Amino acid sequence: MSLKQRLTDDMKAAMRAGDKPRLGVIRLINAAIKQREVDERAELGDDQVLVVLEKMLKQRRDSVEQYVAAGREDLADTERAEIVVIETYLPAPLTEAEIDALIEAALAESGASSARDMGKVMAQLKPRMAGRADMAEVSKKVKARLS
Repeated sequence: MSLKQRLTDDMKAAMRAGDKPRLGVIRLINAAIKQREVDERAELGDDQVLVVLEKMLKQRRDSVEQYVAAGREDLADTERAEIVVIETYLPAPLTEAEIDALIEAALAESGASSARDMGKVMAQLKPRMAGRADMAEVSKKVKARLS
């Protein structure tokens, strides 16, 4: 079953169950997917849907940080609840050992030796880790490894 179909099925289930918070988040996800499809004039596959979900997740995490800094725990809690729902549609996250192994493999394949080669390494890692790791953290690890 495709990710879009799963979202549609879950939306129907949330409607039947009267789960308004979950329903709202699923509707936000579907709206973001539909917006991207309209912008690109193309049907999105699972890979592109994962990119949309990752973007939404990053936005929510940034919002949580800003709300906590401003002392608005009520809004931060709402964002955290949305993060939990969005994460259910992402693949299982990679472990630290798996991330390190993928970084080592990418370094070996690209022949990277300095920080100037970081773009090549990240270009190889991004498709392999899509939706399964925080790319900002991966970037920090690669930078530390290359310097």
